[in-house]
Amino acid sequence: MPSDRRTRLVGYICALGAGSIWGTTGPLSTALYAQGAAITGIGFWRVSIGLVGLLLYGLFNRDLFKVDRLGWLLVGLGGGALVALFEVAYQYAISGAGVAGAAALLYTAPVLVALLARPLLGERLSRLRLVLAILVMVGATLTVRGGSTAGVAATTSLVAGVVGGVLAALSYAGTTLLARFAVPRYGPARVLFLEIGGGVLILFFGLLFAGRFPDRPQTADAWVYIVMLAAGTVLAANVLFFNASKRIDAAPTAVAATIEPVVAALLALTLFGQRLSLTGWAGLLMVVAGVAGGYLEEAESKEQ
Repeated sequence: MPSDRRTRLVGYICALGAGSIWGTTGPLSTALYAQGAAITGIGFWRVSIGLVGLLLYGLFNRDLFKVDRLGWLLVGLGGGALVALFEVAYQYAISGAGVAGAAALLYTAPVLVALLARPLLGERLSRLRLVLAILVMVGATLTVRGGSTAGVAATTSLVAGVVGGVLAALSYAGTTLLARFAVPRYGPARVLFLEIGGGVLILFFGLLFAGRFPDRPQTADAWVYIVMLAAGTVLAANVLFFNASKRIDAAPTAVAATIEPVVAALLALTLFGQRLSLTGWAGLLMVVAGVAGGYLEEAESKEQ
């Protein structure tokens, strides 16, 4: 196999791996609900353990900590606030709208990026991108309406779940827009470290101020699930995604990673019986198709 072809194949495998690992977030969180874990605490412990892993990496790569004042303020504080919002909001989405519904709502983030990139970054919004945005929004609505929250012990309402999903999508869109400025300047590892470090601090003081400081996981199984979330969705998935980005273009990398909501829905169905109606499956496919189409359209416009 030619070297260039092998490199691209490895890139696609890494992107698919990243999306698949991210797809375990909802199922692992649902398993934690059954262990009595608080919704507000799961995200805190997930990113805290992830931060420990990054600090250990930094012991052997001291350049990780070499960041200017703008980086600490903009990425650490601003990006950290977005991470903190995501970690709480997405847990409410999973609990209230189900795994598939939460993932579908999250994947409206690329639509929000497309809409916000025009006024904020001056990027063009094509007619096709607008149509795909509508497709994704309709698909997310159908997925939520056709979804299930079976196996969820938490008592979050559907309304709270939808609000959480929208807030999670907004925070994810914000980190994407921030990354377009920060990653070329600081590199992906530093940006990940700054955002997660800031997120941990903001979550700690925010939950402490709100009187909801997260209790430690109470069972051995809960600790295993938390460590799996941190090692997988915080560290391994990002490493795979960054490696994919080095080997293939950004658009096909992002398209391959859209396997995430499909993996999440299949795992939720298999493990917890969270079934999707035919309408729900149709909506989920619309979300994936709309997001993938948007990335491909962006790639084609850049080539012209």
